[in-house]
Amino acid sequence: MKFQSTRDAAAAKLSAAQVIKQGLAKDGGLFVPENIPTLTKADIEALCAMDYPARAATVLGKFLTDYTAEELLADCKAAYAPTSFVGGAAPLHKLNDTMHIMELWHGPTAAFKDMALQIMPRLLSRALVKTGEERTALILVATSGDTGKAALEGYKDIDRIKMMVFYPVDGVSTVQKLQMQTQTGSNVNVTAIKGNFDDAQTGVKKIFSDTDVAKELDKQGYFLSSANSINWGRLAPQIVYYVSAYCDLLSSGEIKYGDMINVTVPTGNFGNIFAAYLAKLMGLPIDRLVCASNKNNILTDFLKTGTYDRNRDFYLTMSPSMDILISSNLERLLYFVAGPEKTAEYMKSLAQTGAYTVDDDTRKAIANHFCGYFADEAATTATIRDTMDQYGYLIDTHTAVAVSAAAQYVNETGDKKPMVVASTASPYKFASDVYTSLYNEAPTSPLAALDELSEKTGVEITYPLRGIGERTVRFTNVVEAADMQNAMLAYLAE
Repeated sequence: MKFQSTRDAAAAKLSAAQVIKQGLAKDGGLFVPENIPTLTKADIEALCAMDYPARAATVLGKFLTDYTAEELLADCKAAYAPTSFVGGAAPLHKLNDTMHIMELWHGPTAAFKDMALQIMPRLLSRALVKTGEERTALILVATSGDTGKAALEGYKDIDRIKMMVFYPVDGVSTVQKLQMQTQTGSNVNVTAIKGNFDDAQTGVKKIFSDTDVAKELDKQGYFLSSANSINWGRLAPQIVYYVSAYCDLLSSGEIKYGDMINVTVPTGNFGNIFAAYLAKLMGLPIDRLVCASNKNNILTDFLKTGTYDRNRDFYLTMSPSMDILISSNLERLLYFVAGPEKTAEYMKSLAQTGAYTVDDDTRKAIANHFCGYFADEAATTATIRDTMDQYGYLIDTHTAVAVSAAAQYVNETGDKKPMVVASTASPYKFASDVYTSLYNEAPTSPLAALDELSEKTGVEITYPLRGIGERTVRFTNVVEAADMQNAMLAYLAE
């Protein structure tokens, strides 16, 4: 299996190890597989008998063909060990007759990013060996809250790797900020920027595309790589949990093989839902992909109109990991439905004008798979409260956006197929907003909210978040978005 850029089909095709090491294509595009492997009935039946690590190794093996089956299984067993995923990897919780909540937050940082970022460092370490790389990898990450902490936890104290995370100083929750500021590890740095997530993401992409920066880093014995979902090594593991959910529904008798399911994903950067699309292309019986957005509903508008326009108001919401106006992984979808030439044109227009409009055929092709709904702050609040009142089930602000969108889809279409809803974070990562949504009053403080929410609901605090307020703060640096490159060089000079 080789991989190519979304913007140039004629460019050199690279191995999985090469694209995991490199992160971003040299032309600024994202890497995609040159073909999509298939999942047969026999494959899925075999996967049903496996545990999650074996399922992950099997699915990843269809894409990462320069990794051996033994390597992948060893890495998956280590990544998804019960000690790291207390409560299991991607278990399903049946909410009602049709809706199944896929809990992706049982890992060491209580967010779905762990599902990829516990395995990705292992894949990168092997990639350095496979490609004969002698330099140290410098991982740059822009985060809207969850990716940063999950990446820090996954890469801390890994040999030949350094990591720097940028986050918007006022664009993450109190718990998310503390998780990053208190991160341990001798090879990590966390820096806040004055701006929003899009500013951070744009700054990271600018550093990646600067050849002078690459030359300077090379002199110092470094090369750049990424842990964001722009990196194929981050995206590929996300395919697995949709396959696993289908297997679990089969094993529990909720469906029989061939029955179609729907999937709802709360997303800002479009990576998680694009992984579900890839699972569908592989042959997993998925019908509709429901894209759930918060008040920053740029994806909802795009799916309805075919116009992507980031020239709009940006909102800070109670679901901050979705406060995004540049959905990077949408580029991969455009590649698959419109081809590299049109994708390059759309991305050029986005960079120059902040907007693009796809042609009608492309819009219709996307609509064959995707539909979009959004939940504003009032709807998110109501969904948190209603889900607790009706089902005794506590959800976070991002999962609430997804549950609301799924309900809107069912109400509008009458579609009663089983719906798998991706639950992307523990409610305790956003305890203050969850508490306020439930009780219509603020907790004593954002940190006190964890204990107060647990006391009132009887739901135990997710294990990685217990005692977070007592940890030592290490990282307090705040810089202008324009100074991100200087901050990176200063970190390397320490």
